[in-house]
Amino acid sequence: MAFLEQGGIWVYLFIFIGKILEVSVSTIRLVLINRGERLKGSIIAVFEMLLWLLITSTVLKGFQDDIIRVFIFALAFASGNYVGSWMEDKLAFGLCSVQVIVPDSEQSCDLAAKLRGRNFAVTEIKGRGKDGDRELMILHIKRKRIREATDIIRSSLSNAVIVVNDSKIIHGGFIRK
Repeated sequence: MAFLEQGGIWVYLFIFIGKILEVSVSTIRLVLINRGERLKGSIIAVFEMLLWLLITSTVLKGFQDDIIRVFIFALAFASGNYVGSWMEDKLAFGLCSVQVIVPDSEQSCDLAAKLRGRNFAVTEIKGRGKDGDRELMILHIKRKRIREATDIIRSSLSNAVIVVNDSKIIHGGFIRK
């Protein structure tokens, strides 16, 4: 890799693309580990560190003579955070809980039937809010299905309150990991 010791556009491009890739991989690794996928996260860490060493050594080797490398590195780091979070959102690892607050029990029954018809497990609970009785629905779903569930809810009830939370561990129930 002699071209890395020289200057020019190729070195800048290598640093920029490499750092974006490294930070994106780092983001995915952290998400996997936080969601209990330690082995996958550890395997990805090997590639992350190889990239980090290669990119960082390229910047450090020539930054005194070419300060632009440092700015490219910093810009790529910021871009890599954005790309990594976007990738994680698209991959949607893990599970979540969706809570839906519905003002009318008849609407709640109709909505629950629609959701169950699309293979969502729904638990219905009676509640009381500031303005009277409410129905609370709880769904535990894979994160990849959030949009599908919320689209069904929104198209059925425009006045429903929808809250989504990440879930780390689920024991039993309808979902298979």
